[in-house]
Amino acid sequence: MNWLNFFDNTTTTHTRHPFGRSINATISNEEEELFNKSQEAFSNKNILDAYEYFFHSLENFKDDDSNHNVTTRREEDELYFEIFQGTARVTGCVTQNNLHAEAIITKKSSANVALKRFILERNYQLTYANYYSDDQYVKIKLYHDNITMTPQKVFFPLREIALNADFDKEYIRTEFTDIPLEDIDHLEKLDEIELQTKYKYLHEWIDELNKTIENLPSNDNAGMQAFSLLNTMLMIDYLIVPKYAIYQKTSKKIQEYYGDENKSIESKNDELKEYINKLKKMSYEEFSENFYNAKYTFNPTEKTSKEEVDNFISESLLKIRWYKNNRYIQIIPTIYKYIAFNILYNYGLNPVIKDLLHTLVEIQNPKFFKSLEYQELYNEDEKTFSKKTIISKIEDIISPHQNRFKSLEPFGEDLNYSSLNEFSNSFYLQIQDLNFEEI
Repeated sequence: MNWLNFFDNTTTTHTRHPFGRSINATISNEEEELFNKSQEAFSNKNILDAYEYFFHSLENFKDDDSNHNVTTRREEDELYFEIFQGTARVTGCVTQNNLHAEAIITKKSSANVALKRFILERNYQLTYANYYSDDQYVKIKLYHDNITMTPQKVFFPLREIALNADFDKEYIRTEFTDIPLEDIDHLEKLDEIELQTKYKYLHEWIDELNKTIENLPSNDNAGMQAFSLLNTMLMIDYLIVPKYAIYQKTSKKIQEYYGDENKSIESKNDELKEYINKLKKMSYEEFSENFYNAKYTFNPTEKTSKEEVDNFISESLLKIRWYKNNRYIQIIPTIYKYIAFNILYNYGLNPVIKDLLHTLVEIQNPKFFKSLEYQELYNEDEKTFSKKTIISKIEDIISPHQNRFKSLEPFGEDLNYSSLNEFSNSFYLQIQDLNFEEI
């Protein structure tokens, strides 16, 4: 299953907190073997064996301990399973002939007309799954026969039901505030100190943003404002990782900014400023309601080719060169941060690039990570790097993949440590030079 998981949901970075929207865990060392066994069992019509191997291949780990994001229970002619994806708990049963899966959304008695209309519209947007209600609950369900089943054929339907059940439950919690969600007992509260730290930095970042915008040149500064505003939005999403209303509204604002070509950049900037300042006014009590820890099985972002990532880096570095040549140097550090956050938000990355960019984010935002008790990789006051640690981290990220990619080489020694700007520039150039050819 390397064709899928290598580019979708593996990571080698060891963090104690989730960052961003992809899965912060590692897959099984036996994942490829389990996938191949599943493929073979499907070919031999050993359906229950095939599914059991397949579900084990989806299991992920933290420090070699299973997250139990996928569990199974086998009886004589049936295999029962449970898959966790954020707010969603997908349960189901496999027999020799078919697969049935479902996730509970809310109680049938709680569904008002507006929610029913929303659910009907969602049914037209789904490929494999669909909504229905039984005597007690509104659910999203999936039915598949096993006549010509393969691991690939079962992966995408299960991914669809899990991702959409999670997204829709978050959406309902935000847009239908009087409708309680069901089957969310598996969600865990965040540590109070972590919540307070995130609330503190939300305010610090917004204060820094407003100060930056005030000090920009008065003429023709819309582009610089855009980089500052978008960087703050993406930073909030990646580092603070809000859920529910903050996530839904932040995600919508970012998508509208990138997608709406009819509005002027000035108008879009004003909308972001208004939204960001609303976030600053949010009380701690309201803020803290938008967080939880959960298990995840599927990555929501489709995989992206390295060429697309390289092209974005090249285009962004050209913009930095333009600002530098025109002596707008105050925006350059912001753009260097923006590049990493943008890629981590918009692109489905392989684990090497994802972990390297996360390391760069740690270096560029040292005070936030230090407040969460991570090792300091860059001292902002002294403007010095923890060079040996950075070199070691880059080697730890790249070396596990060198057996497969013979031309992949660690590059920590080749980075420019003269300043944070030069470091960031050299880091992006090294990412572009990474060679993922399989020899």
